[in-house]
Amino acid sequence: MKVTAAIHRAFEIGKIDDRLYSAFIEHMGRAIYSGIYEPGHPQADAHGFRRDVAKMVRDLNIPAIRYPGGNFVSAYNWEDGIGPKEDRPTRLDLAWRSKETNQVGINEFAIWAEDLGIDLMLAVNLGSRGISDARNFMEYVNHPSGTYWSDLRRSHGVEKPYNVKMWCLGNEMDGPWQIGQKKASEYGQLANQTAKALRQLTPGAEMVVCGSSNDEMPTYPDWERGVLEECYENVDYISLHKYFGNSSRDTLNYFGKVEETGRYIQAIGGVIDFVKAKKRAKNDIYICFDEWNVWYHNREEDAKNWGSWDWPEAPALLEEDYTFEDTLFIACLMNEFIRRSDRVKIACIAQLVNVIAPIRAEADGPAWRQSIYWPYQMASLYGRGTALRVSVDGPTYNCKVADDVAYLDVAAVENHGEVTVFIVNRHLTDAADLRMSMTGYANATLMDHQVIEGHDLMARNGPGNEQIAPVAGKGIGVEDGELGGTIAPLSYHIVRLRV
Repeated sequence: MKVTAAIHRAFEIGKIDDRLYSAFIEHMGRAIYSGIYEPGHPQADAHGFRRDVAKMVRDLNIPAIRYPGGNFVSAYNWEDGIGPKEDRPTRLDLAWRSKETNQVGINEFAIWAEDLGIDLMLAVNLGSRGISDARNFMEYVNHPSGTYWSDLRRSHGVEKPYNVKMWCLGNEMDGPWQIGQKKASEYGQLANQTAKALRQLTPGAEMVVCGSSNDEMPTYPDWERGVLEECYENVDYISLHKYFGNSSRDTLNYFGKVEETGRYIQAIGGVIDFVKAKKRAKNDIYICFDEWNVWYHNREEDAKNWGSWDWPEAPALLEEDYTFEDTLFIACLMNEFIRRSDRVKIACIAQLVNVIAPIRAEADGPAWRQSIYWPYQMASLYGRGTALRVSVDGPTYNCKVADDVAYLDVAAVENHGEVTVFIVNRHLTDAADLRMSMTGYANATLMDHQVIEGHDLMARNGPGNEQIAPVAGKGIGVEDGELGGTIAPLSYHIVRLRV
């Protein structure tokens, strides 16, 4: 199939916020315990964190991480995770029906994040708790000294405050599964008052208010309107969550869910604009897509397990084995985030280690990279800078979730004398003959070309067998200001140009 495309140096979407490539870790399953933290493991450092996992995380260049939840946060007492470890209580976690030992709390997690150069994005419990507890948490974390909570932190060996700037006001408060579920107006009022209190403690702190848990909720998108009408002037972001799957075994429909995600973002952008106009507000609100990933391979089985098991500690839960098909889907999703970066400023893969994650860590064993690690890493490394508008003219298809889906999915980013073009051929059988004009980049030269291709859609990585990974590409070049070449079916290309 023949495909023409075009970029123009002057046609920009806008500056990409680096936090578009953030992550999420919850106290859930083995994400923390025997994930990032496993004292006694041969790779454990002095604090009990696994160095092999840390190396893989560091290679992702993650700017920020959301913690400690997630559903977990809605019944979490943050005070349980501070002070001497031997004095910390073991609690029942209602979200995932397991025991929480609290051996990792805010101070331990902050040590891990700081070592990796990752900023904290902390969530407060607005399910079973409220303004006072959120205020105390921020005072413990951010106030220098001279007060009860700041001096308590100092007594725990942390003299300097963390100065955390990003704060999530609860989690999925529209969900009936959530401890402390609320109506939109009720939650919006609570979020508004909490945001005002927290900003008195940390001027300039950024507040993320909960949007719908997903775009299939019966209250979507009216939930967003109701919440924002209560708190618009005092928050900076509204969260979106969405998980993806292909239970129907329809690959093209699965890939089409990226277009569905674009509609989701566009719809909430419209709600934001509506509320801003209605309130005659001056501030802008952006989207924090702080939970996204593929989650379906083991979902039904996991639901049976955690609904019946007897409160285990750090059970194996939601440990998806990702496929090459998932790799291509995530590559397209990263392209969509780039294309929507004028609206989406923060996005967090959920989660980072073991639980629906790009990194797996075997207890007492090796760590390894899942197939989806690579498109996430490629976008994080090379998808920063300014998003460029890409015009694509080529064959399309219709599916259940979307019509007119382009077989060739393309995004482009300019950054400090480089342009990176991300290309996914979604066609099941046909190669694409691509010709892309690049107005304003007449002197472009090829720097690097990497590709993931040639795998069975159901192929997977595993311990000692990371078969799905980028390799040097061929067959794409630049001539007379035009990028061209053959894009094999079911392939993902990262093409870096010096301009």
